[in-house]
Amino acid sequence: MKAGRKNIIRAVVLTLVSVALLWFVQRLLMPKYQKGVVEGSFTEEYYRETVPHEVLFFGDCDVYENFSPVRMYEDYGISSYIRGSGEQYIWQSYYLLKDALRTETPKVVVLTVHSLQFNEARKESYNRMTLDGMRWSQDKIDVINASMTDGESFISYVFPVLRFHDRWDELTATDFEHVFSKNITSNNGYYMRCDTVPFDGYPPQTPLIDSAFGSNAMGYLQKITDLCNERGIKLILVRAPIEYGWYEQWDENVQQFADANNLTYINFNDYVSDMGLDLSTDTYDAGIHLNIYGAEKLSDFFGAYLKANYDLTDYREDPEVSSVYNSKIEFYNAMRDDQLSEIAKYGHLVNYGANAIG
Repeated sequence: MKAGRKNIIRAVVLTLVSVALLWFVQRLLMPKYQKGVVEGSFTEEYYRETVPHEVLFFGDCDVYENFSPVRMYEDYGISSYIRGSGEQYIWQSYYLLKDALRTETPKVVVLTVHSLQFNEARKESYNRMTLDGMRWSQDKIDVINASMTDGESFISYVFPVLRFHDRWDELTATDFEHVFSKNITSNNGYYMRCDTVPFDGYPPQTPLIDSAFGSNAMGYLQKITDLCNERGIKLILVRAPIEYGWYEQWDENVQQFADANNLTYINFNDYVSDMGLDLSTDTYDAGIHLNIYGAEKLSDFFGAYLKANYDLTDYREDPEVSSVYNSKIEFYNAMRDDQLSEIAKYGHLVNYGANAIG
């Protein structure tokens, strides 16, 4: 009996040690997204929030590189968050919205229509940046199944070590430093860039063969619309003030959908002069995305619109929420000052942007 009991104890201890070792190795090998392509950190950073958000943004770089929630709080007291990620597909926006609704119900959801051009996932790397950071729930299971490209397997999302087992040679000090915890890389989901590369004209775009959006993409846009209606949430469709990568025919399609569903659609390209946007100074990559100067102008403009048209709380008057946002403002200003210091010293960013090493 004693020998049998000892064998059981050994088996239990061995199992626990094996599980702990597997967990550690998996955490070590998974990309940390702390420097360089930090967009892979954005999904999981949302779960660290401790304040309510009356406005939630969803989508790709059209939202997370162009809107500044901290700026909108400073100017208007709006509490908002961007649940964005690199090339976030619209079905991923749908499940991220469902995921967010588990813990809070915003008054307004802002959805970029930029992702409607994709009817199916293009790259596993984009899927990983959006999905690996999600907490496990039925929504994560569903969005994985909706997103997988050829060659991907569901089990590799359950056990990411199966996907990243070959990263041993790529490990850096950052991987070891952030095995157990990660630094915040965004500002309420906003990806800050303080450098400037002026706009110098767009290359010619390939003519559209078929201007219709795919049935899968449009089906999920309808699902998002229906979900917002069911929960009493106002849905705003937006397009950032960037002309490249968008077509007039697509714009017409979105407006038709908005009209048919009694939605607001704002293409901010129509308001460039109103917000004082200047792509010779307000973009960090020659007119593809806005830098902090452009993002703050857009946020000033959109924040004023939200405040005037929706019954939003001024959280600057809430002591508990304002205390949290004061810390967010300090973090925002410190990141801005650090980036400006690097630009002044080196002429470009060193520890920020896709080329950062670490």
